[in-house]
Amino acid sequence: MTAALLCCNSSPLAQTAYRYKDANGQWIYTDKAPATAAHDDSIKLGHQEESLKVTVERTDSGTTTRLTAINDCLCVATFVARVLHSDDPSIDTTTLYKKTLQPRTREMLVSIENAGQANKNLDYRWVIALGSPQAQHHPPRPYRAPFAVGATFMVSQAFPDAITHTTPDSMYAVDIAVPDGTQIYAAREGTVINVRHDGFRGGLSPAMMDQANVVEILHDDGTIAMYAHLHWDSIRVHIGEHVDRGEYIANSGSTGFSSGPHLHFCVQRNGGTLPLAVPIEFAGPSDLPVTPESHKSLTAY
Repeated sequence: MTAALLCCNSSPLAQTAYRYKDANGQWIYTDKAPATAAHDDSIKLGHQEESLKVTVERTDSGTTTRLTAINDCLCVATFVARVLHSDDPSIDTTTLYKKTLQPRTREMLVSIENAGQANKNLDYRWVIALGSPQAQHHPPRPYRAPFAVGATFMVSQAFPDAITHTTPDSMYAVDIAVPDGTQIYAAREGTVINVRHDGFRGGLSPAMMDQANVVEILHDDGTIAMYAHLHWDSIRVHIGEHVDRGEYIANSGSTGFSSGPHLHFCVQRNGGTLPLAVPIEFAGPSDLPVTPESHKSLTAY
């Protein structure tokens, strides 16, 4: 997933959403109750229990504060934390506390004195990169275009264009302009390590950055594919499940930071302190590699 600076005390809350059909018969999902909404129109949204849990947890005991990295992912993960403010002058706010954790493990990053219960204003940030730091991108063949065989769609953004793909974790991402509800297929076999299915909002507000529905699949070379902006409650795979190349995994949508329906497809490796996107090629006729280009069509073979 796209890692960002995260506060330790951030936690997702269940939401109440409303659904209704518009004048064209299309289902609309919103967090604001329409004037005509009945009680039965409301639905509860919350992160499913199997959602990926990778976090840095703060615990206070007396005047001691501990930051603990928790990796409940099925893959290796590297955590990097930095204290922004502490009453303990011995804590250097420029020091990076870094640990690489094996799957389903936890480990203390740092113990800080004189910043515990007496001072709740301890401030820190952390980032994470999933996958082994030794991972190298070696796909056995070009990636399958992630939609139905024989279908053709336009690539709306690909390297070197950087309209929204401006960070190292998205530099080589490919945006494909598929209509809402298009069936999405795995571009390469692997193990599902993360899913989110309950996002139903999209837009260009920064508040939408963490609202995208996603599937993340770990490949056997340690890289991870991300399929993002998926349609609400359309994901067909589960964490821990092995998926084959060409397996139907979800439907496209426009959830999260998105200007309209499309699929954001990206392959990343652990860059040591942050995820790094890697260049990808899709399979063309006779499995010959095709480099995706902005405003060019892409066909699935």
